[in-house]
Amino acid sequence: MNGFKEIDPRDLGENFIEAIGGEWMLITAGDHVSHNTMTASWGGVGVMWGHPVATVVIRPQRYTFRFTERCDTLTLSFLGKERREALAYCGSHSGRDEDKIRNAGLSVEFTDGDTPAIAQARLVLECRKLYSDDLKADRFVDRTIVDRWYPEKDFHKVYVLQIVRAYVKE
Repeated sequence: MNGFKEIDPRDLGENFIEAIGGEWMLITAGDHVSHNTMTASWGGVGVMWGHPVATVVIRPQRYTFRFTERCDTLTLSFLGKERREALAYCGSHSGRDEDKIRNAGLSVEFTDGDTPAIAQARLVLECRKLYSDDLKADRFVDRTIVDRWYPEKDFHKVYVLQIVRAYVKE
């Protein structure tokens, strides 16, 4: 990726609680012909099955969902709070109806693994799906989560992703 340096994911010194929950991220999937992105503020980063991993959740109604289902890889792009307007735009507009990436003032670049990523990011995690499953109402131990976050019973699908490459803006 132009203007980025690849680093070992294990060398990331990021506070991902702040980066995901406070800064937000863009989940991008697809190919050179067709791709989409969505804003996300839920997820996590850690270690599982001997790999550095990220966990994200996507509702099936989201346009980006079809891309994440179709593709084995996706990226998580962190743009910084100074790009909050672009992140908000991508979170409130659908790629079904417009080229929301362009309309948000962003552009796509492809990783060494040929996965679309947001060129204006300060950090990009290129990920490969390891596991996915639908969240299920009867599996929640804390039932207040279902009442608060899923009143329409529109549960997310959860993805555990191996972080295969990490890129930082030079």
